[in-house]
Amino acid sequence: MAEPTIGAGAGPVALRTSALAHLEQRMRAAAVSGDRGVTLAERPFITMVNLRVEPGSEAASRVEKALGTPLPQRCGETTAAGPHSLVWLGPDEWLVLSEAEGATVAAELREALAGAPGSVVDVSANRTTLELSGPAARQVLEKGCPLDLHPRAFGAGQAMSTTLGPVPVLLWQTDAVPTYRLLPRSSFADYLARWLIDAMTEFRGPALSAATVGPAAAD
Repeated sequence: MAEPTIGAGAGPVALRTSALAHLEQRMRAAAVSGDRGVTLAERPFITMVNLRVEPGSEAASRVEKALGTPLPQRCGETTAAGPHSLVWLGPDEWLVLSEAEGATVAAELREALAGAPGSVVDVSANRTTLELSGPAARQVLEKGCPLDLHPRAFGAGQAMSTTLGPVPVLLWQTDAVPTYRLLPRSSFADYLARWLIDAMTEFRGPALSAATVGPAAAD
């Protein structure tokens, strides 16, 4: 059979493949339903722009106006407006996540800087996004995340840099379901997805109660 040919009009966007396209079926098959339910999916090709600007400066005000939302001011904080969500990375650094096209977002932010000290870098190709959701999602993450993920300490609208197993990730809880978005480097995405699939496996069975575990432990 002849190899398929690529049309002359095909551009790089039409030809791109996500970091976890090869695991799509395995992630779908790993889903668990019910009271211990949890699902895993990739949300690829989200625009990500790294922004640095001096907080409180005139340039920062112009950036906030362009984005339609204030810049988060402290660790763990996020803000959002329209197609844009902003995550705090450091005292003068943020990650802009957007449904808009990356080049457009970056161009608008550079225009807002207007030559002031700072930087705008489209880093969309640097990471992918995994979405973990369901009643058991927090318990899955607690198998390998050092953060306190109890709602009293980490809730909807918060995002922090952490690790899951050995993989550095940006962890963002988007709602109270709970739903989490995990942003690993693309080169670590395969390992992380397989780690999560394995961690989800136990939730297919019934929960073990203290009464069930106790006698066995005593033997």
